[in-house]
Amino acid sequence: NKCGKRWHYQENNCHPLFLSLYVDKLPLSIRVMLEATIRNCDGVYTKEEDVQNILDWQQQQNKAEVPFSPARVLLQDFTGIPAMVDLAAMRDAVAKHGVDPSLVNPKCPTDLIVDHSLQIDFSKWSLKNQEMELIRNKERLQFFKWCSKAFKNVNVVPPDVGAVHQVNLEYLSRVVQLSDGFIYPDSVVGTDSHTTMINGLGILGWGVGGIESEAVMLGQPVSLTLPQVVGCKLVGSINPLTTSIDIVLGITKHLRQAGIAGKFVEFFGPGVSQLSAPDRTTIANMCPEYNATVSFFPVDQVTLKHFKKTNFTQEKLELLESYMKAVKLFRSYEDPSEDPEYSEVIEINLSSMVPYVSGPKRPQDRVAVGDMKEDFQSCLDEKVGFKGFHISKEKQEIRVPFLHCGQEYQLAHGSVVIAAVISCTNNCNPSVMLTAGLLAKKAVEAGLVVKPYIRTSLAPGSGMVTHYLSTSGVLPYFNQLGFEVIGYGCATCVGNTAPLPEAVVDAIKQGDLVACGVLSGNRHFEGRLCDCVRANYLASPPLVVAYAIAGTVGIDFEKEPLGVTSEGKEVFLRDIWPSREEVQQTEEDTVISSIFKDNIECSDSVVFPWDPKSTYIRSPSFFSRLSKELPQPQSIENAHALLFLGDKVTTDHISPAGSIARVSAAAKYLLSKRLTPREFNSYGARRGNDAVMTRGTFASIKLCNRFMGKPGPKTLHIPSGQTMDVFEAAERYQRDGIPLIILAGKDYGSGNSRDWVAKGPYLMGVRAVIAESFEKLHKNQLVGMGIMPLQFLPGQNADSLELNGKERFTISLPDTLSPRQQLSVQVNASFMSTHVNPDLCSTFQ
Repeated sequence: NKCGKRWHYQENNCHPLFLSLYVDKLPLSIRVMLEATIRNCDGVYTKEEDVQNILDWQQQQNKAEVPFSPARVLLQDFTGIPAMVDLAAMRDAVAKHGVDPSLVNPKCPTDLIVDHSLQIDFSKWSLKNQEMELIRNKERLQFFKWCSKAFKNVNVVPPDVGAVHQVNLEYLSRVVQLSDGFIYPDSVVGTDSHTTMINGLGILGWGVGGIESEAVMLGQPVSLTLPQVVGCKLVGSINPLTTSIDIVLGITKHLRQAGIAGKFVEFFGPGVSQLSAPDRTTIANMCPEYNATVSFFPVDQVTLKHFKKTNFTQEKLELLESYMKAVKLFRSYEDPSEDPEYSEVIEINLSSMVPYVSGPKRPQDRVAVGDMKEDFQSCLDEKVGFKGFHISKEKQEIRVPFLHCGQEYQLAHGSVVIAAVISCTNNCNPSVMLTAGLLAKKAVEAGLVVKPYIRTSLAPGSGMVTHYLSTSGVLPYFNQLGFEVIGYGCATCVGNTAPLPEAVVDAIKQGDLVACGVLSGNRHFEGRLCDCVRANYLASPPLVVAYAIAGTVGIDFEKEPLGVTSEGKEVFLRDIWPSREEVQQTEEDTVISSIFKDNIECSDSVVFPWDPKSTYIRSPSFFSRLSKELPQPQSIENAHALLFLGDKVTTDHISPAGSIARVSAAAKYLLSKRLTPREFNSYGARRGNDAVMTRGTFASIKLCNRFMGKPGPKTLHIPSGQTMDVFEAAERYQRDGIPLIILAGKDYGSGNSRDWVAKGPYLMGVRAVIAESFEKLHKNQLVGMGIMPLQFLPGQNADSLELNGKERFTISLPDTLSPRQQLSVQVNASFMSTHVNPDLCSTFQ
């Protein structure tokens, strides 16, 4: 280990052969944790008892708390910029105490990919979008460049290279790391829930919050309960018409129903060998959607074949294979004698998979493509909810005419107005992108078109994707259907779609239409893509193209044609769908690596030269009271509830990433800085400015606050009885010295990992969140910021305790805290009991 000691199974004096047999029983994902724990055993963060607990995984799973030190940290710019701003502010803080600021550096190697700032200003002009990105985000990019020079162990990947997960897969993954005289398995934690994509290459990794990532960057291991590992056995043969996206959604459904929240999933069985490396990363990407921690595919011959196509040298490949075999991290899926022991086994038959989409509001609501027309009709009928829009029968057949570019069109319920082909996360797989390209080619050759008012876009995950689409000859056909490359980075997924044509918006509003967006992304909550587009569906790239051509989601592809040619010939989807063999051959012939360049200028100073006029980068106030004494936990007295929330409050509700509304508190701040609404950019792009992000906390137009009668970023200032913006109310409470809490229901904080979902409430003065249950990642973020995540006792909630949210709350803390400890919370003159979440103790040690 790093102390220079040779660790051995000392407690039981085991023979090496017995120890080898003991390790053979462990799941391979646990073996990676075991190696990292032995190597980093320093007696401080990682102790010998931690190694012992991992070796005794069968008995200690779901019981022992163990540390894990990943090989590297992965940041995307939305969550990466506040982390780097914090580090820059730390340099300022230690410099004020007479300490050399250059000593503040990430200890763990950190890669930061600038990929979330791209906006679609021009749907048909990709270079112009890239130019606008550089102009709009100049201050942020200069700061990132400074970080890459000023900090040790920081690598910044500039914009227009690719989306974070694609870059991670193509450039940053190593499988085997070489450093400080050690050879060890690659592993990673990232500030994005879909970091799990890397599991498809046999690399252990998962998403953490920005606050946790900063701790890892500074040398602290991630702490987690030794997980149960569910073995997912894949059997059967894949249907030729089934894409990897269909397999993803099918596996997601099975695993969600299996109840595996917080567990590791490790795939095995003969069916795994049928999946390419991109197939595996696509499946691993959806891990957060069924609430597992990782979805691990151990390294095998298919993994080696994948890396032969990359920039791996023959020497690297030989080292990879020999090392992984030597430490028993390489396996053959065809040999059942190599199967480890799992906590439980779930068997999934691949031959049962059929094409699906997900929507209209949540990724878990799958709809078989063959049932899509009927399902959308039922969504119109059902009451407003996760699947319903409650449109009266007499209004369901409405058609609204409008003019676009001098030609008349009609919109109806189900009309597609946004169609985005995105090749990151669950659609980075080359096979589905080439299927979409070949479908576009056949559609153009058949004389089909996409209506010009549909906001179409093609956002490749990286330059490699554009390269193989171009080399395969399908890119011009994408262009002819309106799917032109708009740039590289997250756009539609994070709400950066350019405004729809005014005539389209007017028609939607006039008919109160349920217009639709179709995208090959992984997030599509209502109002996220565009506030006037109420129904959004996740679909594979070829189905995005198909629905764009059809112009509606209310179509039965089997019985109805996609369109009619100028000669009057009906063209069905089956007529232009490429065969699996055609796609595989094209993939084999065209998918190769590409390169990128770095061209951003910055300052060479040790501490960052903060510009007081900057509205993008600002030194936060977190370290203004920094001292050498460890702060102690303090009780909360006579707090008011800032918000009274219900179930399923997502991180989008808490800290939106999309556009900044012109009437919001953040807009008022930016207007005071003499910016025009066109210069507001997005919340995601301004995460380096705490003034904007605090004002943007709870600024979602879909926030349902029980103090209010309708959704919106408003709340009740209880002492005065006035209704005001959430930020303005919090600011007034702070001026009056009144601490704040938040009341919530089930699954508080689900969704993307964003550190501002904890930092924002903290700066607003929120000291505790009392909810029925928490999403684990968000719970950890609250703990990291010193906000108490308190949980009602089982069977209790705000309603059962007859709370209206207007009470005063006092939370008395004992001298010591322990996991799930019951606390007494005083509400006016009555009492209720809650228990603290299991990780709270780590905040106050």
